[in-house]
Amino acid sequence: MDTEIVKMSLKGQLVVPQEIREAEGFNAGDRFVPLPVKNGVLFKRVKIPNVRIEFEKLSKEIEGQFKKHNITGKDVDEAVRWARKKLS
Repeated sequence: MDTEIVKMSLKGQLVVPQEIREAEGFNAGDRFVPLPVKNGVLFKRVKIPNVRIEFEKLSKEIEGQFKKHNITGKDVDEAVRWARKKLS
């Protein structure tokens, strides 16, 4: 892999050379954390969970538990009323 020199734009953007993007599997939209190191900056790719997908998975899991235990909307309403009484 040849070393390339990249130039920072007026907006502070750097271009990761294509050879590195392909070798590392970097994609548009990937997130990175900048870490200061002696004489420079290290950029570490981080995976941020998709909150919507995680919420949908959790919702399906909870729905499955409701069905498994035959919990109805009435049961939920009663539980909410009970909890509100305990908190007041």
